[in-house]
Order: sequence, then structure tokens, then C-alpha cells
Amino acid sequence: MDAHPTWTTTPITADILRGALELEETVHGVLPHRLPASARAQSPDGQVAMAEAQPSGVRLVFRTAATAVELDTLPTKRVYVGAPPRPDGFYDLLVDGRLTAQEHATGGNVLTIDMTSGSARIEPGPPGTVRFGELPDGEKDVEIWLPHQELTELIALRTNAPVAPVPDRGRKVWLHHGSSISHGSDAASPTTTWPALAASLGGVELVNLGFGGSALLDPFTARVMRDTPADLISVKIGINLVNADAMRIRAFTPAVHGFLDTIREGHPTAPLLVMSPILCPMHETTPGPSAPDFTSVSEGRMRFVAAGDPAEVVMGKLTLSVIRDELARIVEQRSAADPHLHYFDGRDLYGESDTAGFPLPDALHPDAPTHRRMGERFAALAFAADGPFAQGPSSNGSHA
Repeated sequence: MDAHPTWTTTPITADILRGALELEETVHGVLPHRLPASARAQSPDGQVAMAEAQPSGVRLVFRTAATAVELDTLPTKRVYVGAPPRPDGFYDLLVDGRLTAQEHATGGNVLTIDMTSGSARIEPGPPGTVRFGELPDGEKDVEIWLPHQELTELIALRTNAPVAPVPDRGRKVWLHHGSSISHGSDAASPTTTWPALAASLGGVELVNLGFGGSALLDPFTARVMRDTPADLISVKIGINLVNADAMRIRAFTPAVHGFLDTIREGHPTAPLLVMSPILCPMHETTPGPSAPDFTSVSEGRMRFVAAGDPAEVVMGKLTLSVIRDELARIVEQRSAADPHLHYFDGRDLYGESDTAGFPLPDALHPDAPTHRRMGERFAALAFAADGPFAQGPSSNGSHA
């Protein structure tokens, strides 16, 4: 990297940003959102607001001959009272599709959350700069994947050569919705969440609508999926409905039908994959809600327990086993008239045989090695020649 390079500042606009559905102008710069304002206005829940603004799958993508890149950002980092410190989020740099470097951002706001009282407070902090140097010479595609669990305001992009949008490569767009596991939970970095890994292996462009704690069959999410250009679509349904003890089987079945009906209004023939939950032993036969184990928090560990009563299943309470059976039945029923609808058992990504070697550290979320295993398995199954996402001509556009 030159000691005094001649910098080119490029406005951060939608034509060099993928994975975000809207950019909000802030006093500092722009904030990527994974739900548009019309959807955000329909949920007063702070968890939804936090999750959708964390840029899982969002990345700057541009063509340049630059050998040095700087990105000014204002991250918001989370601290849980009594819990171990969370690691700073990574910014992953890809050059021509290959991971080349990883950096953290200094500074930033700090959001402190007290899970015992449900309160939160934010302490403002300064912006920071992420620097990448010694990029290879010559024209290349550059991607900067933003931290998947840190709200990140983008302030300025500087390079020592001009940048341009990457031309359309004809790649299909995969639109996915799920819970914190799809959001990225404890993945090592933004390009190693299981959906990001699967998208890379499948050669598709990812739009990740995985929202931590917020995959609750919300109608506004279904409408966003309906209106978002996509060639391949998947919805992972189940764990948050049990976590939150959000509904019983009577409400669940029509809610699933309504969610799928809405998606089909905008994507009548796209491959649509309905995924059931991965294995989570504590909720296989025990309903929710999930609750933090405050004993483990005091020991410097975060764990969850199932707080429901298995005896209430006969009264319609949901467990993961109940949800899998019902999703399989719904897809079988609908697929008679919808040949592009498919069912995928989440235990094919993480099941009973995985628990010994890859236990869920907090009893709920997969860790980094498990994300990698899940991404590889999904790609091998979904993008196989006979899989639901087998490659073919793009139909709905390949821009995110």
C-alpha cells in the first residue's frame, strides 16, 4: 500500500451493494436494511428492528484495479449483562470470489442488553475505518461482506483507483428466510454463515432474510419475499415459533398456507423450498418458550432451556417434531397443484448423528464448525443435478 495514495471516494449506493433491500440515509452515511420501511412500520418489536438492520449477507461489490481499500463505518456492538464478551464482527474481503483478508472495525456504538429485565441502553461511539491493502494488481471483482450481527452504518468508501458496478454475471438469486440460525448465530464471519457458504458453493447470489428471533410467519415478511426479485426461494420455519411460544397448531397451519400463498403471488413458478427445523434436542418434544439459563450466565456461559410442558402438546402446543410433521403434510398437499414446491427436513443439515461431535454450545444455536457442515450439506442436496435448486436459466433477474 502506498504511503500517500491518491484516493477515490465512491458514493455508497444500491448499485454497489447487494443483499440489502433498502438504504436509509443517516447523519453519518447510509444504513443497509434487509426489510423496507413499509415492512418495518408493521412491527413495533425491537428484536425485529435490531435483526433486520444487522447486515447478514449484505456486501459491497465492485470492479476495480485498486490495490488499497478503506471503508469508514459506524458499527453498533452488543453487550449482554453478565454474559461473556461478544467478539467484534469481521469484515470479509473477497477478490474474484476468494477470501483474501478479514478485518475488524474500531470504535462504534455499544448496545447493552439486560436479559433479566428486558432493558437496553445505547452508548454512542466514534466511527472507525476498515483498511485492506496489498490487493492484487489489475482489474478484479472486490466484495466486502459486512459483519452479520453488527448493525453497520456505511460512511465512506475510498480506493486508490476508480470503481464501477460489477456487470451481471448471470447468476441466479437465492432468497432465503429463517431464524437466527439462518441469520448466522455463532458463525465465524459473514461469509461462513451456512447460507453464505451454501450460496458460494451453489454459485448463486444470496439475499438473506434470516432474522434472529424473528422467523414468525409475519405477513410483512411474506410480502417482502413476494416483491423481491428472485429465482430460488427457501423458507426455514419452526424454531422461533417454539422459542416464543407464539402460536398453537390451529393457528400454525393456516399461517403457513398464507405465507406460501403470498410468496406465490410474486413467484408463481420459482422453486420454493420449505425447510423444517434442524435438530434441537431440548425442543424436539418439549414446547416453548425458550428461556435463558441465568445460572450459566453467571458462570460466564450462555445457555437456554425449554420452559414448556410436554403434556400441553395434546392441547395444540408446538414442538419441533409437531412442526416437521405438519410442514411435510402441508407441502405434500400443496405440491399436487404446485410441482415447484419442495420439502426439506432440517435434520438433514444437522441431526441426531451430529450431536456428539458438534453439540449446540448454548443448546440452541450451531457454532462455527456446524455452520460450515450445514452449508456444505445444503449445497450438496439443494444444488445437486436432481435437487430443487438445480441450475438452469435465470428467470426473475439476478440482481439483489
